[in-house]
Amino acid sequence: MPNAALRRLLQGNARFVAENSESDETTQRRIAAARAQTPFATIFGCVDSRVSPELIFDQGIGDLFVIRTAGQVLDRAVLGSLEFGVAELNIPLLMVLGHTGCGAMKAAIQALDQHGEAPAEIEYLVEALAPAVEQARRLGGDLWSQTVRAQIGLAVDQLHRTPLLANAVATGSLKIVGACYDLETGQVQMIVP
Repeated sequence: MPNAALRRLLQGNARFVAENSESDETTQRRIAAARAQTPFATIFGCVDSRVSPELIFDQGIGDLFVIRTAGQVLDRAVLGSLEFGVAELNIPLLMVLGHTGCGAMKAAIQALDQHGEAPAEIEYLVEALAPAVEQARRLGGDLWSQTVRAQIGLAVDQLHRTPLLANAVATGSLKIVGACYDLETGQVQMIVP
């Protein structure tokens, strides 16, 4: 079931890229979804307004369980929400979705390069993204895009170490993957299959 959910997401993205969206947003669909929530995938993505999971995966109301933070930063509320999706809604797929041109990553790189402190709670984000920036520096290449990829991988790794999620993965009822959305092409590329 997790692999079928992943195929469904990727097929939806292919329709989105080809401008052949089939999403059903009728009143009848909305009323049916109001009765019960049965999403087939969780998307843990960035808050960026250009990355709307329902649109880029060509899905409708009730299909996706979406949680978003700047730069896919995990905290207890996010983790509890992700666990809720697995434990209570039996969602078989959890995708960490980063994207090209992520402003949170750029801001973290700049703050760390300047050895300064970001204003207010933005500093929390910088601190949380610092390991991805450090890993990207070791990898070389374009620091910004490498940081995006590193953060996706680190988030996936962290989720795999969470007992409730790790148990679901071990039993085959959950698959955790990482992917990156290209703002220009609209394509989603798998980073961590």
